[in-house]
Amino acid sequence: MSESPKPAPPKDLPPAPDKAAVEALIGPYRAKTDRADSDELYKELLGFVPPRIQARVLVQGALDPEGYDLTEQIRQHMMYPKCFDVKTAQLMLFGMLLTQLSDAAQLHAIGARKAGATWEELNAVVGLCFLFRGLSAANRGTEIIAGMARREYDAADLRSGLESD
Repeated sequence: MSESPKPAPPKDLPPAPDKAAVEALIGPYRAKTDRADSDELYKELLGFVPPRIQARVLVQGALDPEGYDLTEQIRQHMMYPKCFDVKTAQLMLFGMLLTQLSDAAQLHAIGARKAGATWEELNAVVGLCFLFRGLSAANRGTEIIAGMARREYDAADLRSGLESD
């Protein structure tokens, strides 16, 4: 994984779930999967745990702990195939989700970048998506890349002495 300055999570993510509210009204986490280990995987890959993942852990871990454990086992197995390195898998996921115009594409672009993907590689994925989804994918993909560049720029404090826009 790349060791560049840690950019802030995207600002357009949904809000984090209210853990106290979920536990009070839905119930406590009861799954066998170690939440700390699960959180660490996301933090290593993305630098943070996405709010929707937090919600899935809290809600499914309370209401269907066995289902949550199975989901995590499958996710772990499928997301990290032995034949692909993390960067390649994340670039593929970025492309698949971008073709669907899924907002989760952004998370996998961040994962690919953290795993060492270059701007050129990310843009090549956007180009491939353009072939099958058109301008909507190209616009969304380049918006994602530009947002990542801005967050990396800000994290590296390259704006020092300049006014922020």
